[in-house]
Amino acid sequence: MKLLVATTNEGKLKEIKRILEPLGIEVVPPPEKLEVEETGCTFLENAYLKAKAYFEKFRIPTLADDSGLVVEAIAPYPGIYSSRFYEIEFGGKEEPKGNKDEANIRKLLRLLENTENRNAKFVAFIVLYTEGKGVFTEGEVRGEITREPRGDRGFGYDPVFKPEGYEKTMAELPPEEKDKISHRGKALRKLVELLKNCEGLFG
Repeated sequence: MKLLVATTNEGKLKEIKRILEPLGIEVVPPPEKLEVEETGCTFLENAYLKAKAYFEKFRIPTLADDSGLVVEAIAPYPGIYSSRFYEIEFGGKEEPKGNKDEANIRKLLRLLENTENRNAKFVAFIVLYTEGKGVFTEGEVRGEITREPRGDRGFGYDPVFKPEGYEKTMAELPPEEKDKISHRGKALRKLVELLKNCEGLFG
């Protein structure tokens, strides 16, 4: 089975390939990036918008992920704004001195500076879409936000997210260990099981 993944985020693409390709699913990046307006109010809506747009352009069964971090003390933020948290008005904008991930982390740590409640969760919704058909799965992992970034693996908020039961952040874990517990890993494995149980649905 071949799936187009509706993302140009290299970190996300590598993670999806790492999880799906050993299960016999060929993962291909899009030939070009599409500017999809994410007008949904939920992760699921935005994943659907991306999957549908990329499928209609390239006519290959398309997998789209919309995921992010939800922090209890400032919920529902960063939420659906996770990738551009640094530039939204809530909490004041953060100047991106390095890359956007660093700006997002700086803003989050600034907002939580005097906050004891650091509970958080990563949430992922995966949509698989083809002509007139679509399915979705979801996954989450709970944990807490650290006081400072640690680790150089992963991407996004991984350096400041410590999963429940771990002393290391997501960015300190080996990729294969992260995949076992991550929100995206859980959602992708659910998708594979769904496809096995609905043989023929997507060819």
